[in-house]
Amino acid sequence: MIRTMKKNRKLLPQYAVFVEGECEFWYIQMLKRNERVSNIKLEPIIPQKKKLSEQYDSVVALSKDYDKVFWIVDFDVIIKETKETKKGAKTALQEFKEYVKDIEKHNENIVVIINNPCFEYWLLLHYETTNKYYASYDDLEKQLKKYLPDYEKKQKYYTKQNNDIYLRLVSKLATAISNSKKMDKFDFKNVHTGVSQMYLFFEENELKQIFAPK
Repeated sequence: MIRTMKKNRKLLPQYAVFVEGECEFWYIQMLKRNERVSNIKLEPIIPQKKKLSEQYDSVVALSKDYDKVFWIVDFDVIIKETKETKKGAKTALQEFKEYVKDIEKHNENIVVIINNPCFEYWLLLHYETTNKYYASYDDLEKQLKKYLPDYEKKQKYYTKQNNDIYLRLVSKLATAISNSKKMDKFDFKNVHTGVSQMYLFFEENELKQIFAPK
């Protein structure tokens, strides 16, 4: 019996969630804490190196060790870097588009998830059906605070015992997933559209049975 249990443990699907920011990292941690995930190994990972090319290389490397890798991208950073690109040089937008195409062609176990402008758009979709584009984080935060007046991008806020970010929002998870699916199309030719593709994470086969609305 002991040998069988060990064998089954090794067979658990291993999923990596590669995130740019701490908010996404804390959110996944709280999701794990509250749902007590047992049928998969779910690992949130923050890159030490932030350059887009380095992130891409890390994601591809992780795909060799994990059954599935979710690359969660805050698009405001790419838009900002694109605006700052010197004339004639490849933009961050062009670079990222190439990475996405390469992943779609060669890496079936990598799922790219775009939040435009940032992760807080996913939080907002728990309350609104919208694809409004927010050019600045301050504008988005102002709208989000209509529903979460005390919102802060701080670990204390995200991980507070018995009142963490996941617990605050889980009752509206079905709404957020539905809104995310409605507004999931991202157009590289028109980046000024609000979008969160987080539903791709929640509706992944092994995850769906855990996180599907009860």
